[in-house]
Amino acid sequence: MKRKELNIGLFGFGCVGYGLFEVLHKTPGLKTTIKKICVKQAGKARPIPAENFTLNKYDILDDPSINVVVELIDDADAAFEIVSEALKKGKAVVSANKKMIAEHFNELLELQRLYNAPLLYEAACCASIPIIRNLEEYYDTDLLTSVEGIVNGSCNYILSRIFSDNLDYTIALAEAQAQGYAESDPSLDTGGSDAKYKLLLLIAHAFGLVLNPEDIFTLGIDRIGNTELQYAREKGYKIKLVAQAIKNADNSISFFVIPKFVSPDSRLYAVDDAFNGVITHTSFAETQFFVGKGAGAYPTASAVLSDLSALTYDYRYEYKKLHQVDAVASNEDRLLSILLTGSHDLSLYFDLFKSIEETCTRRDGSYVIGTLTLSSLKLLIKEPTVSVVLRNIEVEDKAEATAVFAGVELLDTVLGQEI
Repeated sequence: MKRKELNIGLFGFGCVGYGLFEVLHKTPGLKTTIKKICVKQAGKARPIPAENFTLNKYDILDDPSINVVVELIDDADAAFEIVSEALKKGKAVVSANKKMIAEHFNELLELQRLYNAPLLYEAACCASIPIIRNLEEYYDTDLLTSVEGIVNGSCNYILSRIFSDNLDYTIALAEAQAQGYAESDPSLDTGGSDAKYKLLLLIAHAFGLVLNPEDIFTLGIDRIGNTELQYAREKGYKIKLVAQAIKNADNSISFFVIPKFVSPDSRLYAVDDAFNGVITHTSFAETQFFVGKGAGAYPTASAVLSDLSALTYDYRYEYKKLHQVDAVASNEDRLLSILLTGSHDLSLYFDLFKSIEETCTRRDGSYVIGTLTLSSLKLLIKEPTVSVVLRNIEVEDKAEATAVFAGVELLDTVLGQEI
């Protein structure tokens, strides 16, 4: 099959945009030309000549010779305007903007259908890991039972520094910002929203369930305190921010983003620094593990490059699972085993638990170990002074246990008295 030549209009020339520019020039076999780059600021010093740039988006959108738009800007609202206009003009689009795609997923599906124009976004989820293409193609006929992973490089870097070097959270966060892994306002990462947007994309391609971001229960790492960290260290665990989706016994899907204790037996235990790791479990292939750099200019640019290469063969997502299954969400009754910590008496939350294994009330930090439903957890975390770390997901049957705990040791049930 003859490869198509791509004339690219690029929006954004930050770290990833420049990284893509460099990567394309080192990939001579790919017949691509960046014809014009749209940026916001005029006169800014840039490493390539000024004639490559424009401030007018219509210099790209109205140019019939440009057949691919690559969108790499930070503003999700502006990105949606650019992407939707490009699709309406029949141009293929590559985007790395997970927030924009997640917030407008249904609209973008419809635009692709109406205007017969593809939108690819491998770079929007896990950077260098080709997870979306694998979910879309490799698992087309295999029945996925669960997908879980570390999908945010910034949080993983922060938590890795805390555990490997015993750093304070604020120092680890400052390091992540200095390395370019976290923004000056890191709340999108540390609050869990970035992972939530990525999980939405994974669920759509894995299970054919289209969600809104607000449907996904999300708890970030910004509440984690000394009691949880000490517990993890005593047991030999690490804490990771894990995004997870599980097919229930009735074929409904449960999903959430929650900090989780990870044992050394888990494949996610050794995923440190800015790396991402994703575990899939299927009916036939059983457990598979993907790992790769999840943040940074070149890993993200490599994913954009992969999408561009696919477009030279007129590739597009077929969204096969959306047409194969009638998936429904079922989150409220999912049972979770958690460690709840706080600086005050936690007994007023006891009624939210199905069962309690251990409690301790102290002046320097109280805790509760117990099991509760996700709907009760949603009520619990409305109190901003408490912190929750997931211990286990209670399973419905042996088949589900295989999916949920594939290669993962069940965590201990008793908090060390020396805490």
